[in-house]
Amino acid sequence: MGDGVTDLPSFRRYETGAASARVRDKLAELRRHMRNEAIIDEATARLATGLGIRPAEAAERLARMAKQSGLDPVDVAKGVERPLEPEVVAAEVPHWVRGMLEAAHASAFYLTPICDEAGRVVDFRIVAANRHARTPAGLGEHELAGRRLITASPGVASSGLLDDYIHAYESGEPVQRVPLEFVEVVDQRIWPATLSVRAARVEAGLLVTWRTLDDEELLVTGWERAQRLAELGWGEWNLATEHILWTSGMYEMFGRNRDDAPLSLEEISSMVVPDDLPVVDDMMRSLLEYREAVETAFRVQHRYGVRHLSVFSEPILDGDGVPVKVRCLAQDVTRTRRRERALAVAHEQATLQRRRAEEEHGVTVRLQDTIMPLRRGLVHTPGLAVGVRYLPAEQLARLGGDWFKSRVLPDGRTLLAIGDAMGHGLTAASLMLQTRSGLAGLAYTAAPAGQLATWLNDLILHSNEGITATGTAIIGHFDPADRTFSWTSAGHPGPILVREGRGRLIEAPTGMMLGALDSAEYGMSVTRLEPGDLLVLYTDGVVERRGRDLDSGLEALVQASHFCAGDDPEEMIDCLLERLGGGSSEDDVCLMAVRVL
Repeated sequence: MGDGVTDLPSFRRYETGAASARVRDKLAELRRHMRNEAIIDEATARLATGLGIRPAEAAERLARMAKQSGLDPVDVAKGVERPLEPEVVAAEVPHWVRGMLEAAHASAFYLTPICDEAGRVVDFRIVAANRHARTPAGLGEHELAGRRLITASPGVASSGLLDDYIHAYESGEPVQRVPLEFVEVVDQRIWPATLSVRAARVEAGLLVTWRTLDDEELLVTGWERAQRLAELGWGEWNLATEHILWTSGMYEMFGRNRDDAPLSLEEISSMVVPDDLPVVDDMMRSLLEYREAVETAFRVQHRYGVRHLSVFSEPILDGDGVPVKVRCLAQDVTRTRRRERALAVAHEQATLQRRRAEEEHGVTVRLQDTIMPLRRGLVHTPGLAVGVRYLPAEQLARLGGDWFKSRVLPDGRTLLAIGDAMGHGLTAASLMLQTRSGLAGLAYTAAPAGQLATWLNDLILHSNEGITATGTAIIGHFDPADRTFSWTSAGHPGPILVREGRGRLIEAPTGMMLGALDSAEYGMSVTRLEPGDLLVLYTDGVVERRGRDLDSGLEALVQASHFCAGDDPEEMIDCLLERLGGGSSEDDVCLMAVRVL
């Protein structure tokens, strides 16, 4: 026995494992992508500067250049040269501008607009920067003054800051972006930073200040985001001064406006659902009397409905053990509770549906057993030996409506029929019963197979009004006097004829599915048979497989019939099922092998 620690696998095993390799590959891919984006962003800034257009227009031009040349945009971007800039000459800066910049505690510069021929602002000139100025790429006061903005800082285009600056200049409305995930690009390198940026129009220019958020500010910002994502709120009640401090999440949980005062401890009960008042009373007693931390959950009446809160509270004690403050961390778990209720309802419904499906399956199996008790064995009729096989689907839900019929009629002919009622379960089994029983009665009229199919179509169509009930079938008569098989197809694939060990699909017109249209008529086909011929009738479960189309399935059946041809129809069926995998079909399987004597 190990001690619970030494039994654990070493970290080295995981560091060199496949998971770590996948992470390394993904990180390398992301870094390549970021570098490519930096190359494109810098080329866009160069094009915009050289052509005197806005960066968005330059990006479109770069994309067109790549399309026309057939090259990758990154390769085109690498070929964009830095435009020749006039020598930067420090402009005379008014004293009030210099004084304004130096008064700022953060990085700051003063911009004046650069316009195109149409008078649109396309860029800015950095007139002056203060001594604190430092871009994410490390450019300072002297490197910035006098340069064009997107040349000195290409990242302002891709980050959207340039658009904000243009809006602030043209509208006079100040702009503030906190926090801003800013990525600078200089010399095809990226310099990411999280910034706080402000811009406001001052006289004929724009004053911009920015600073990089430090680690503490990033943590605070991250915590604020986490509160919003996790729907957390924090509150503190000073019991001595009665001062209450709430985060924005607490206001939202209790349905309070930020202009309203936070709820005092005694006012919380007024918001609680009556059934949960004992829970809140116990929480207050634990905090104030027993002076213990407590974790609990209760519901409050929110302006948008009832909210479920999970709350952890603790008292802050002085040196004598007297509570002086109460602190609370709350989480809105309403969505979680709703999901739990939805899952419970879904589980209940799934259980009910499963029970119904099991009951339906039992009825279906009993119905099929009653209708088609014969699963295998030879049936002898005048001039024929008929082998039949019905195998239900492995999955209960896939149990379908396959059926067959072989019967000697009073006029000496043999009725041979096979079909498939569309769908699965009790509905398909009921339609199968209706079709097979109807055919059994109609067959004694001595009408040809085409007429039997027309009557069956009318029977199914008018007996199932309001629901979609369709099926397919091959219906035919074998006449031992001349060994002809006169048959019709109602949307069903034709039989396979095996003669002298070679099988082929009998091509014939295919009529409409049973139950699909009113007053359907079906044509007849006559196939002359010879002693020793084998006729194979089948349902779609024999030839259809996942990932294989019907034509491929039919070809596989024809090929199998070459190999399996023999004197015994039952042995032929066993061989066909083995070669085609019919014993483990997802659908019902029904096969008839008819040998002409």
